[in-house]
Amino acid sequence: MPSAPTSPHTPSTRLVSLDVFRGLTIAGMILVTDPGTYSAVYPQLRHAEWMGATATDMIFPSFLFIVGVAITLSFSSRIARGEDRRRLAGHVLVRAVILFLLGLAVNGFPDYNWHTLRLPGILQRIAVCYLCAGLLYLFASKPKQQESASPATPRVILFATLIIGLLALYWALLRWVPVPGLGAGRLDSYGNLPAYIDRTLIGTRHMWPWGLTPGMGVTYDSEGFLSTLPALTNLLIGVLTGEWMRTQQSGEKKAIALALAGLALLLAGWFLSPLLPLNKRIWTSTFALFSSGISLLLFSFFYVVVDLYRSRWWTPPALVLGTNAILAFALSSVITTLSDRLHISGGSLTLHQAGQQLFASWLSPIHASLTYAIAIVLLNIAIIVPLYRKRIFLKI
Repeated sequence: MPSAPTSPHTPSTRLVSLDVFRGLTIAGMILVTDPGTYSAVYPQLRHAEWMGATATDMIFPSFLFIVGVAITLSFSSRIARGEDRRRLAGHVLVRAVILFLLGLAVNGFPDYNWHTLRLPGILQRIAVCYLCAGLLYLFASKPKQQESASPATPRVILFATLIIGLLALYWALLRWVPVPGLGAGRLDSYGNLPAYIDRTLIGTRHMWPWGLTPGMGVTYDSEGFLSTLPALTNLLIGVLTGEWMRTQQSGEKKAIALALAGLALLLAGWFLSPLLPLNKRIWTSTFALFSSGISLLLFSFFYVVVDLYRSRWWTPPALVLGTNAILAFALSSVITTLSDRLHISGGSLTLHQAGQQLFASWLSPIHASLTYAIAIVLLNIAIIVPLYRKRIFLKI
């Protein structure tokens, strides 16, 4: 096992740390959605019930942030090579449509009942945010543009202004736009504006089946329409991060700036939370700030460890998932569904129940539940490893 170098190296052009971060994010996503039993889960491995935030709540925002960084790194080099922006815009549109349709396919598997198909979802939100940010980036870029070594470009100013504007607008909508019959400023799971809009536009049959209010059934969707606005800012902050990573600053300065920016956003979200609570379900503006801060701090850490100090002996499992992230996400959803549907031959137990009972026979309930989740993560990695070794990556 090679040891980590004692001094940083000059980072390579490709940010391996970004692939590692993406892979660990996917692993975390699988881990928290596949416990042996939801009745025995560590508090940080479950979403906050409503207000507040846990480590689990940071996973999806981190993925959006990573998508934003990747947009900058990919499109900036292609624009610099002289690729036609209209062609790139077409690619953005096609990819967004495919991601959205894949999200619907994952939601509906295996029944595909249109009358109860959930329309919003994780991949759908990624698709919408990617479409908006990708087109904005292309619109704000010049053909064959070689970016300045300074991060203070008109495009950066545009995106920073847009981030501030979206967060302020969403905060104002939550506080001052009244919900018919309920009034303005309500942040409970039934009376908030995003939930009302989702119920009105798509109906509860097509919303997240676990978006429940006691005694009222389904009332909200955690990936709904209006709350996509602040979620977009997480991705746009990733875009700005990508701009910073493209500058000619030293790796050490880049890492320090990332950490300081992350700390500033985290503290901003935290200190503003008495005015607008942290809430992942409706993605409050403070949650967007707080979670973006966490993403920046984590990326700074992985950048130092993986790209500057080149400590990579531990990264292959993360790279397996990170370089095939969409496949890993879709595969994990299929495995989760099938494990709850398929039964042991001749028995009444599903594969999920049998696996949980196996671990529970020699572990405490909470440790058995966690071990089952880890086993599912390892199963996903094992299935994708052959593709990784052959350098086969699913590209949309």
